Amino acid sequence: MISRYSRKELTKIWSDENKYKIWLDVEIAAAQAMEKYKIIPKGVSNVVKKKGRINVKRINQIESRVKHDVIAFLTSITEKAGINARYLHQGMTSSDVLDTSFNIQLVQSGKILLNDIDKILSVLKRKAFKYKLTPCIGRSHGIHAEPITFGLKLCSYYEEFKRNRRRLQSAIYEVSTCAISGAVGTYANIDPRVEIFVSKKLKLRPEPISTQVIPRDRHAYYFSILGIIAGSIERIATEIRHLQRSEIYELQEFFSKDQKGSSAMPHKKNPILSENLTGLSRIVRSHVTPALENIALWHERDISHSSVERNIGPDSNITLDFALTRLANLLDNMIVYPKKMISNLNLTKGLIFSQEIMLELTKAGFSRERAYKIIQKHAKESYSKKIDLINLIKKDKTITNKISDSKINNIFKFSKHLKNINYIFRRVFK
Repeated sequence: MISRYSRKELTKIWSDENKYKIWLDVEIAAAQAMEKYKIIPKGVSNVVKKKGRINVKRINQIESRVKHDVIAFLTSITEKAGINARYLHQGMTSSDVLDTSFNIQLVQSGKILLNDIDKILSVLKRKAFKYKLTPCIGRSHGIHAEPITFGLKLCSYYEEFKRNRRRLQSAIYEVSTCAISGAVGTYANIDPRVEIFVSKKLKLRPEPISTQVIPRDRHAYYFSILGIIAGSIERIATEIRHLQRSEIYELQEFFSKDQKGSSAMPHKKNPILSENLTGLSRIVRSHVTPALENIALWHERDISHSSVERNIGPDSNITLDFALTRLANLLDNMIVYPKKMISNLNLTKGLIFSQEIMLELTKAGFSRERAYKIIQKHAKESYSKKIDLINLIKKDKTITNKISDSKINNIFKFSKHLKNINYIFRRVFK
């Protein structure tokens, strides 16, 4: 991923230096296991540990000649560690190193993403309680529906990211497997106990059955979860973009003193961060389909998945980390305008209370169809003539003969729509 949308914590995980370090950790752990079970002479792992050095430039030089990254890596280690390094990789195949190491990188990335989500949850919880009883209009199909609170909106996002956290934990567990099973996964030239030893050493689980590669349904699950999280990011970003529109303007991204919104129009304060998050979310989601297509490999293995994972491994994780961090900062610094929310609530002259009037008529003996028709007629007039709905309702004797004046007045208040907010908050925040 380009540096503009990268943080050093994630780029370090996906650097060549870290990748080769993990490869070396896998080889040393396997050598330690082989020493334990008297498959290779004692002391090999210690020599490699002391003398083996990662030299990315040298590995690339060798790979340009031999056209094989694992062989190039092993050759470079042997150059430093000496003749004892010939015992490395005994009975192993490239995928034993590549797949186990790739999973470790995914686990390392996933743990940082969990921390990112925790920051978002913290901000959302704090803001949700701050605006718990701040009335605003709820919209369906982009049209004013009924009153809610801004805190309730944030509460919904909080619950969604709680689910995302559980999903990501599950995805990390899914890819926390290790395969040291040799060619086509039969352990023909390597003792299965080596795999068990390496798994424990690297805090992974042995893959129950590998076909020379770790099955790619595990990775498809991981990248699918990243895609879902990206969808949640975009859901919030889209709402911010809508609510910052000039005709709504219920909230605004923080705009610093020297920030400029437009090269042409000095007045502009554009929601550039949430628009950016929308774009980044699309990138992460676009990687889900290739991950799913990686599941169907030929026979016991091919490398059609390799080029895909070299791209989506770093890019998906790095991009999502950046997006989550940006979203946390955006939410933490956003400016909320409660007065504009009240103004927008009153924009439709009381139309947002139409349902309760209709329901009261049904309680008074009207059929639902008749009650709906009566209220819809007044609603249309209210909208077209810009007359308060309550005034039209109070002039209709069909309604006032059934519903008292005080009852009508109470219907046209926000309080009823807030009465179960505490109940919802208790369910979410427990």
